Amino acid sequence: MISSQKSNPSVLRLRWLGRVPFEQGLWLQRAIARGSSEQYLLMMEHPHIYTMGAHGKISNILGSTDDLGAALVRTDRGGDITYHGPGQLIVYPILSLAGPGAGPAHVRKIEQYIISVLHDLGLDATTMDGYPGVWVKSGNAPRKICSIGVRVSRGRTMHGLALNVTTDLSYFDRIVPCGINDVTMTSLAEEGIRVEISDVLELATAHAKELYPGYISTIDFAGISDTHTDFSALRHVGALQQLTAMPHRTTDTSQQRTDATITTALPRSRVERMKIPVQRKPEWIRPQMRMGIGFHATRRTIRDLQLVTVCEEAGCPNIFECYANSTATFMINGERCTRNCGFCLIDTSKPYSLDPDEPDRIAQAVIRMQLAHAVITTVARDDLGDGGSHALASTVKKIRGISPGTTIELLISDCKGDASSLDTIFDAQPDVLNHNIETVARLQRLVRPQAGYARSLAVLAKAAQAHLAVKSGIMVGLGETEDELIQTMYDLKSVGTMVLTVGQYLRPSPDKLPVQRWWTPDEFSRLESIANEIGFSYVQASPLTRSSYHARTAMDTMFPVQPHTPYIQVGQ
Repeated sequence: MISSQKSNPSVLRLRWLGRVPFEQGLWLQRAIARGSSEQYLLMMEHPHIYTMGAHGKISNILGSTDDLGAALVRTDRGGDITYHGPGQLIVYPILSLAGPGAGPAHVRKIEQYIISVLHDLGLDATTMDGYPGVWVKSGNAPRKICSIGVRVSRGRTMHGLALNVTTDLSYFDRIVPCGINDVTMTSLAEEGIRVEISDVLELATAHAKELYPGYISTIDFAGISDTHTDFSALRHVGALQQLTAMPHRTTDTSQQRTDATITTALPRSRVERMKIPVQRKPEWIRPQMRMGIGFHATRRTIRDLQLVTVCEEAGCPNIFECYANSTATFMINGERCTRNCGFCLIDTSKPYSLDPDEPDRIAQAVIRMQLAHAVITTVARDDLGDGGSHALASTVKKIRGISPGTTIELLISDCKGDASSLDTIFDAQPDVLNHNIETVARLQRLVRPQAGYARSLAVLAKAAQAHLAVKSGIMVGLGETEDELIQTMYDLKSVGTMVLTVGQYLRPSPDKLPVQRWWTPDEFSRLESIANEIGFSYVQASPLTRSSYHARTAMDTMFPVQPHTPYIQVGQ
């Protein structure tokens, strides 16, 4: 029920995010800790990396840093140097604490939390005075199985624990773990307990109330969004595909399927998708075709300047309205995408080389169309070292040089989460930074297999930390539940997203994912009301809403501005 999802300090939002690069996990932590009052428990794995606390000593690296076999990064947590890698469960509690001594008490609570989890796995563990973490004392010498390092700032916690499950312990041989001489590191596997991350997740969820008592709200990338989560389903090979097609339980009567609902299970392959005919659209989803003077003038400008718009390439249903109103979403870096998302019509053939004159032609289009607000998007260009980020930044510069009064919105790909590429875009200071999460966590791998829920949240978090106006969008009709949508809204808001768009997914061709459900206009109104209650600055939710639909309206609502500054004519 919705009542359990509204903002409530007693709700702990537990998120299993899969394998997330350390840097992206840090972006998420910082955004949630500094910009939100929500309580989170972020669970993930990291690729191989060494991290060193604020007061760590470089002398605790045994040999050269070049011989570590993984990157070394400094961070703002407590403690010294440690290793993170596959087979290690990372838990980051982002909680609100109050009162003197809250930090040390928080560490003690984390220790007892892990001791409870290990006890249920059949391993007796304990603490050691003066040495934060969790230890196994049976046998000749104590062995450390869980490292803990936290930071508490302004009453909010960051960082947390690293529990060795099936970790390759040889990586610890290259450092003095946690700065403790002669320490022996161990893991559940080393102690003879053969379990997987999924087994530990199940228990970590069950004991989460020991860290923060109250309602536990769970969601994860592999298909689970339920208060009473059964993580054991993750143990099976192919669980992702199985769970994707599973129906979700719901007690919300608005979620009951209607005559306009398509009940076909999501197909697992393109061949299977092609066998399902395109469904007949309900009346409320059919846009009017208007091809008047304005429409033809906009299209002529686009043709004359040899530009590409996502309006045409993606088959947007609002193209007639937008073109008629002399607006469009320009798509740069070519018209061929390096990704093959299950919802998108854009060509996925091998991309051409970049056109260096494209930013200039975009700026010319802004002048001709007298745009007060320009929206520029890009295909994903994973074949380029910078992900196409320099072309985006150059386009912002060209528009500002010729029409300084035009506000600019960039709708970007995730650039594979590369910090340098993202910084290039963010340093250009677009007025709005838009990156779409597209769908709920459970459906990410089916809908956009080369992207990810955690990565998209991290990109938005980094943009918010760069003090940009952050925007994101969700499609509905792919098999998500209302509860999953609300959880996604909370995640977007918690990382700093200000503007949210929600629209109906339309199957663009027979080889794309089928529509699972037609959400009604009343349901969209309900979603908009919920999103407003969550606290977004601007929300647009309707069957035909798309990410850049009425983008100027959102801009004016958030930042009321003076009338549009006159354009600078070419050559002045």
